[in-house]
Amino acid sequence: MTDQAEHKPKLEIRVVPTTPLQQNTSLIWSIETKEGVFVDPGGDIDKLMGAAEEFGVKIVGVWLTHGHLDHAGAAAEVRERTGCEIIGPHKDDQWLLDTIEEQGARYGLTDGRNVTPDRYLEDGDTLELDGVKFGVAHCPGHTPGHVVIYNEPAHLAFVGDVLFQGSIGRTDFPRGNHQQLIDSITSKLWPLGTDMRFIPGHGAMSTFGQERQNNPFVADALTGYAGAATGTANEIDQKLAKRWS
Repeated sequence: MTDQAEHKPKLEIRVVPTTPLQQNTSLIWSIETKEGVFVDPGGDIDKLMGAAEEFGVKIVGVWLTHGHLDHAGAAAEVRERTGCEIIGPHKDDQWLLDTIEEQGARYGLTDGRNVTPDRYLEDGDTLELDGVKFGVAHCPGHTPGHVVIYNEPAHLAFVGDVLFQGSIGRTDFPRGNHQQLIDSITSKLWPLGTDMRFIPGHGAMSTFGQERQNNPFVADALTGYAGAATGTANEIDQKLAKRWS
């Protein structure tokens, strides 16, 4: 097998903005088998399923980072339409998953459904799609059961609402905790490396290295994080950031 064949990507990714809150739902699929998963299907079920159909993807799973409406509102209907499993978040967010419809009423979003996952996630768990493994880090603070899903070889993380380009997740919602969120970012995410790219729940992609330099909430100069920060943040792969709309 040639080096080129060995390094040929196995997975494809598109970001599908959903709901009026413009939440980044990620569609990940195997180039070979066309089996795929949604990460955080927040709503707009027909748009999501249309994206899967456009790329010829059979949905075999839903992965949830946390229980807020705009990240989990369409999970139940995806499972009904496809028969797939819902995996995640951590069990400490079930109270949010039980109130998706109530959350929606406050924001005028009526298509979200309460949901119970087929399996919760714990810190250190592993997810897999066509032989590609993803790690799981429990990162409470924005919500108590928030998890981050990441692939170290690809230098890519799905961080939900833990971290954003130039900001961090809100902690003024029920059971949020600002210091816990800061600790989650510095102890669970920064050790994954400065070149780790991330897709946040809202807004543009960035890298952990870029946020360690410039983020006004968690830059190393503010937090005193002492982990190695070799080199500068890599240029973000724009193809990966391509949105389907």
